[in-house]
Amino acid sequence: MAEVINLARVKKQAARKAARAAADGNAAKFGRTKAERALEKAQAEKAARELDAHRRETD
Repeated sequence: MAEVINLARVKKQAARKAARAAADGNAAKFGRTKAERALEKAQAEKAARELDAHRRETD
């Protein structure tokens, strides 16, 4: 005899699998890791500090 399955559960699993595949595709296309974002932010802040350090002060 065949095994009884819950169709709602099967549909949800298929939907999750499709959503995960779409998310993985978007992450590869657009995403950056948290470390990459933090590094870029730190580099921008350092560049801004160095630029400010070279400004002349007006009285």
